[in-house]
Amino acid sequence: MVKVITYGTYDLLHYGHIRLLERAKALGDYLIVGVTADDFDKSRGKLNVQQSLMERVLAVQATGIADEIIVEEYEGQKIDDIQRYNVDIFTVGSDWVGTFDYLNEYCKVVYLDRTQGISSSEIRAKENTRFGVVGYSNMARKFVAECNFVNGVSATDIFAPEGCDEDELRSNGLNICHSYDELLDNVEAIYVISAPDKHYEQVKLALSRGKHVICESPISLSAEQTKELLTIAAENKCVLYEGIKTAYATAFSRLIAIAKSGAVGDIKSVEATCTSLRTEEEIEKGEVLGALDEWGPIAMLPVLELLGTEYTSKELITFKNEKSGLDTFTKVNFRYPQAVASIKVGVGVKSEGELIISGTKGYIYVPAPWWKTEYFETRFENAEANRRYFYSLEGEGIRYEISAFMRAMKNLPNLYVSRKVSVAISTVFEDFHAGRDVVCM
Repeated sequence: MVKVITYGTYDLLHYGHIRLLERAKALGDYLIVGVTADDFDKSRGKLNVQQSLMERVLAVQATGIADEIIVEEYEGQKIDDIQRYNVDIFTVGSDWVGTFDYLNEYCKVVYLDRTQGISSSEIRAKENTRFGVVGYSNMARKFVAECNFVNGVSATDIFAPEGCDEDELRSNGLNICHSYDELLDNVEAIYVISAPDKHYEQVKLALSRGKHVICESPISLSAEQTKELLTIAAENKCVLYEGIKTAYATAFSRLIAIAKSGAVGDIKSVEATCTSLRTEEEIEKGEVLGALDEWGPIAMLPVLELLGTEYTSKELITFKNEKSGLDTFTKVNFRYPQAVASIKVGVGVKSEGELIISGTKGYIYVPAPWWKTEYFETRFENAEANRRYFYSLEGEGIRYEISAFMRAMKNLPNLYVSRKVSVAISTVFEDFHAGRDVVCM
């Protein structure tokens, strides 16, 4: 019996995929089809996949062509699979000519001509979603640039604050809108990067107009307002995403999963630090965000994900600039029934931006800058048990966020920042601005 193996993503399965599978099957007697896992596609920079792994596996299965379906999860797996399944022929589309010649050492390699005039990328590209940007900052620049890495998405319009460099905006391909209503008329989705105190009204209007929204965290400065916005989004069948880029990084999700699995025992402490120095002039004039506005949501994310949102008490210790009133450094202490946590955020104070998760068996260490998570370690009393984890991170996680958002727009699962976490983040901000649980130094 001649065994044949082929691999693919098989997103939005179309006639070209089916013809390739039929021709692969014709090369032998038994066809094994490897479907690439979501995370493996991400590691290869492929962020345009719109169907989940299970949907793609079921689509291949429904063709009736594959005798066996496996999941491709890691680099080098093709060699392992060829040896494990005693494969005689490896085949793939002709657009990969030469790439897999190294497999000739293990089996025969055949490149098949692809069906012309059809591809998943072309199908996705035809479904272009126009994004509008509300506000402007360095993060907005990054967001606009990252849209170019996700098929079917383009940042086309902007409603920016007065004083922005219009030449720069136009050079980035953005149409300048002179009112928020004009922006909403032009786009299907918006990215909100304005001042936090404007989020509620801007997000509410967008949702009421049926627009999908990514809003930089916090969604609002009130727990009740955030609940209201999430309810409006659900009622209008719109997607409302909390814009915390770290949440969408593969390494961060693996970090959370490993910690929750009990790998380092019961978690007793989470410590997260995020700081960046701004100039004294910027701080005094109030030209930048305060420490909590700038870094609070990111720093709180691992605390709330790992220990939950039902803390028994919290204390916010803050240092404020006398002229502008901006907090230059804030520490938040959380107390839980069986654990504690603290975050340190600063724009006028610099510290090591690391994340430490302490458990009863060991701890997880993420080096600075931990929010751009690519690497972390589990460490134990017996150093021989230590383990290191490496994951690629492209575009600081922003392109993963956009890709996940696009999937959510198509009613595909999204579990990156939960409703409870969004509300908890807004609660901390509400209390901070109201002076509750706050100690000013």
